[in-house]
Amino acid sequence: MDITDIRIRRVSADGKLSAYVTVTFEDCFVVHNVKVIEGKNGAFIAMPSRKTKTGEYKDVAHPINSEFRAVLQDRILEEYEKALKDESSVVAGAEE
Repeated sequence: MDITDIRIRRVSADGKLSAYVTVTFEDCFVVHNVKVIEGKNGAFIAMPSRKTKTGEYKDVAHPINSEFRAVLQDRILEEYEKALKDESSVVAGAEE
């Protein structure tokens, strides 16, 4: 399954949540609100979820196998890093 678009929305609030991501597959299926979280060992993704009546969170959408999850995470974090570099380039250009 091809990932045809990834859109990053940075979050400026304090905390571990760094961005929300929208991922489009094959130009025909979209998943909103994938989260980029800054963890102890670096950034990782968390799939969209909802809170159940018992208070735990359940993923609304998620990869079926670990191989595709790794591909998805790698692609999202690659785009996230590009967005960070683009952001810092804009800030550096503004300071000159």
